Amino acid sequence: MKSAVAVLGVAVMAVLASGVFASDIDFTMKTLDGKKVDLAEQYKGKVLLVVNVASQCGLTPQYKELQALHEKYGDKGLCVLAFPCNQFGQQEPGSAAEIRGFCSSKYGVKFDLFGKIDVNGDGACDFYKHLTALDTQPKGAGKIGWNFEKFLIGRNGEVAARFEPRTKPTDPMVVQAIEAELEK
Repeated sequence: MKSAVAVLGVAVMAVLASGVFASDIDFTMKTLDGKKVDLAEQYKGKVLLVVNVASQCGLTPQYKELQALHEKYGDKGLCVLAFPCNQFGQQEPGSAAEIRGFCSSKYGVKFDLFGKIDVNGDGACDFYKHLTALDTQPKGAGKIGWNFEKFLIGRNGEVAARFEPRTKPTDPMVVQAIEAELEK
């Protein structure tokens, strides 16, 4: 028994030393411009608000509130990561250039925009397959319900909260969760 514990301890140490130990952001994604980004490396020690977005949705005005959070908390370590998705009512049909132009001209978006992805089903990207498998409150595990669903990820790389699409980015519950993660 003692030798099995020792072997397990050595194996755990080897995994930790090798950097293979995965966090909830241990994924590589493409920016809207097609550049590959290692999320764990790029955003190490940051608090992330991960949102699937669309330009032609009734919830699209949330871009304004996401930008406000970016401006208010960016210097304190918050990064907003937007992932365009066309799975809900075909509400993000645009090209990368069209998405960037819309976000910039209509909402003054300066936070990070990533390439268009699927968030549900067999074609969902691995990052979203992982996020939706987690039983994160207040929403819990399960597929994305619509555009503008939000995941809050702490400085430790672990998902801290998940919010429904209709929960505004500036809702007191979201802001309190962001502030709590920034304080850690």
